[in-house]
Amino acid sequence: MGVSAKYLQIYRVVQLIPEGKVATYGQVARLAGLPGQARQVGYALAALKGGLPVPWHRVVNAQGRISCRSEDGVPDPLQRVRLEAEGVRFDELGRISLERYQWRAELPVEE
Repeated sequence: MGVSAKYLQIYRVVQLIPEGKVATYGQVARLAGLPGQARQVGYALAALKGGLPVPWHRVVNAQGRISCRSEDGVPDPLQRVRLEAEGVRFDELGRISLERYQWRAELPVEE
C-alpha cells in the first residue's frame, strides 16, 4: 500500500527542517496545510518506513520535549542522541528551548 498524499505532504515539510533546528507537531501540521492536525503528524512519523529520508527526530512537542512513541511511555533515546549530535541542547528537565532552536518557517509548503 502506498503512502497517502497527506503523509507525503507532512514528510515534505519535515524534510525542510534544517539540521540543528526543531519544529513542533502543530507547526508541521500548519505548514503542511493541515491546521489542527498535529496528531496526524505523529501518526505519519510513526508510519515511516526505510527508504524515505525524513529527519523525524527534528519534530518535538509544543513544550520542547521529545514525545513518547511507545506504549511504555518512554521517549525514544535515539531522538535525543540525534538532536544532540546536531548541536541541539536540552535543559536539566529534558526540554529544548524553542526560542533558540525552533525552525522559523513562514510558508505553507506546496505540493
